Amino acid sequence: MAEAADNPGTSPSPARRWLRRTAALLVGTPLLAGLLHVPAEPAAHAAVPRATTAAATGSSTVDVSLDGLTPTVPGEDDTLTVSGTVTNDSKQTVTKAEVGLRLGPTLNSRSSIDGAAKRKGYVPGSDGSEVGGKYVEKFAKLAPGVRQDFSISIPVKELNLGADGVYQLGVAVTGQSSAQPYPQVLGFERTFLPWQPDATDTKTKTTYLWPLISKTHLTAETGSDEQQTPVFKDDGLAKEIAPGGRLEQLVSLGRELDVTWVIDPDLLASVEAMTKNYRIRTKDGKSTVAGKHQAEANQWLNDLGDAVKGQKVVALPFADPDLASLAHTGKAVTGSLGRLKEATEVGAKAVDAILQVKPSTDFTWPADGAIDPSIVDVATSAGAHSVIARSDSLRETGGLPYTPNAARPIGGGTTAVVADARLSTAFEGDMTGAERSTLAVQGFLAQSLMITMQDPEKQRSIVVAPQRMPSVSQAQAMAKALKALGEGRWSQPQGLAAAAKAKPDPSATTRVPSAGAYPAALRKQELPQSAFESIQSTQSMLERFQVILTEKDRVVTPFGRAIDREMATAWRGRPGEAKAYREGVTDYLTTLTEQVTLIKKSDAKLSGRSATIPVSVQNNLVQGVDHLVLRLTSMNPTRLKIGDGPYEEHPIKITGGHSQSVKFTTNANANGPVPVYAQLFTEDGEPYGDAIRFEVNVTEITLTVMLVIAGGLLLLVLAGFRMYTQRKRAARKRALEGPDEGPEGESGTEPGEDDPEQPSDPTPDTAPESTDPSDTGERVDR
Repeated sequence: MAEAADNPGTSPSPARRWLRRTAALLVGTPLLAGLLHVPAEPAAHAAVPRATTAAATGSSTVDVSLDGLTPTVPGEDDTLTVSGTVTNDSKQTVTKAEVGLRLGPTLNSRSSIDGAAKRKGYVPGSDGSEVGGKYVEKFAKLAPGVRQDFSISIPVKELNLGADGVYQLGVAVTGQSSAQPYPQVLGFERTFLPWQPDATDTKTKTTYLWPLISKTHLTAETGSDEQQTPVFKDDGLAKEIAPGGRLEQLVSLGRELDVTWVIDPDLLASVEAMTKNYRIRTKDGKSTVAGKHQAEANQWLNDLGDAVKGQKVVALPFADPDLASLAHTGKAVTGSLGRLKEATEVGAKAVDAILQVKPSTDFTWPADGAIDPSIVDVATSAGAHSVIARSDSLRETGGLPYTPNAARPIGGGTTAVVADARLSTAFEGDMTGAERSTLAVQGFLAQSLMITMQDPEKQRSIVVAPQRMPSVSQAQAMAKALKALGEGRWSQPQGLAAAAKAKPDPSATTRVPSAGAYPAALRKQELPQSAFESIQSTQSMLERFQVILTEKDRVVTPFGRAIDREMATAWRGRPGEAKAYREGVTDYLTTLTEQVTLIKKSDAKLSGRSATIPVSVQNNLVQGVDHLVLRLTSMNPTRLKIGDGPYEEHPIKITGGHSQSVKFTTNANANGPVPVYAQLFTEDGEPYGDAIRFEVNVTEITLTVMLVIAGGLLLLVLAGFRMYTQRKRAARKRALEGPDEGPEGESGTEPGEDDPEQPSDPTPDTAPESTDPSDTGERVDR
């Protein structure tokens, strides 16, 4: 955001405050005049040459760790306690050591706070004068490598704080050694003391996002039981929701704060899955074991439900998709953007169903709040009108002397809600050490107060968007700072929706940075285009598979959500794990589709001109399949017809765990082998699974058989012709010789001439068709 002017304005104070501060100034003037006439270091140091003094005071002989400062924002009647440790890092013993406080002047801008925080070591003239007297802790000696604890308590009135503002507060260790036997500053640590004892007339409205997001834990795999027992890829989520875990602490701390909850619905769905029977994949990936954390899951969801009751809740799209990856590499893959709308709708329903609150879905949150035109287009493609950006991406260029409101209209009806970068990143890094946490809290409060003091009469509306997955120590530091803000001296809480509707500053930047300005470090963490190609391939496979299922939801729901998880922002910086997860989803879906398959068939021998060929389909799924067609195709229909042409089709419907055998009618016109293919198709004509190939060999319409049949017919014709000619000759002979009378006047006749019996058709010389199995191959049904 824009830096404040060096001298922030001040609002007219009430008469009481004016009198009090005037009196403090009058009392402090003689003291200040006196200080200006004495050396900054003790008198024993006065005789040391200036060059030697500078060298000594610039030393970092003793390491100072400032581990505690309470209260973080003191009032007039409070006692300030500063505690920590000092460690002699040199090889010489430090004697006459003394730990004291040094109060510097008020800082006049946000950049001056930044500069003071970056300074190392003691800088004479910049780090203020020592608050002496009895408010010190003395050590006779500091042995090399030995750590000593210190704690200094001082009434705030003794600090003689004047005008409201941010003061620099230092902890200095003075002492001497055998090499330099005179008092000198041997160690120094600085922090900030926000001083605002009375509430300001105009308070800054502060929106703090409290994210509940985790890594992907659920797989696409479910059990074959009625409940579809879910399978987790690890047991990491159980550790996060257990007492003291990261997510448990976020809920426990957040319920005491006035924040806007930003929730990934996938987290809720995953924890809810743990409330029932669930299984966890073993490390070798070959088996699963039963999960045992149902009680923790139920407790966490109950606690979260109580915490968000009546609070502001924002639901991210399901699984918190990486919007920048979608914009930069996913758009090139057809169908990728379509999943964002579904993820948004599913996410809202999940939050409503599990937490019984209706969340806002009008906000999207790109990684680290970094945006460019393509990210904005993708972020709003599913219906959201507000994009959570950050001020180190949407930078101020107009030289505003104050931090502008977070809301910025960026065109097309879209609002960029620009989170303050300094405040948003204040608690990043390792906060497990007390010193890092203490310094972060004081720095956050100092920056917050300075925003209010930049223009005390102009109310601002700011947003803080911290890291997506705060650690336990980070969350604890965040909560400590927010509790101090909650006292309401210069800040008041506000929901994200209200911040998005605040009146924009007319001079604030609204120009979205170009694609070239997108940080290279963030671009390197994005999902590659190959990831989206893999995702789309899996989606296409799922769409082909679901059309044959009788209970689609058992497959579509778990796989649809798993595909959403493949695009999660949490995969940034973990390309190997992301690829392994994608491959796991694809492999498991492939395994399921292969449960509906054709049973392999051996070659068949066809006995005769017509027969039936059986083809079997196996369904090893637990649910039935329908809307499938089995097609048997002859590759040589001239020789072998299937049905009335080159192929024949039959509908397939099989219950779970069963098989079905389908018989196809064939007609052979010639002998020899014919390749035949069996293939399953969906009703819309898409091939399903692999085809199987086998040969049908027509063996009984052979050349020898045909010659025998032809020869037999020829013999019959010749025999008939011979008999006919013989009879004709005999008739002519009798006509020439005249009638031959026999005894008693009987006329003689040619034997057999009037015989009523006629020769029958010759018996076929081929045996009946054999029904015995062929010697080799598969015998088809007749």
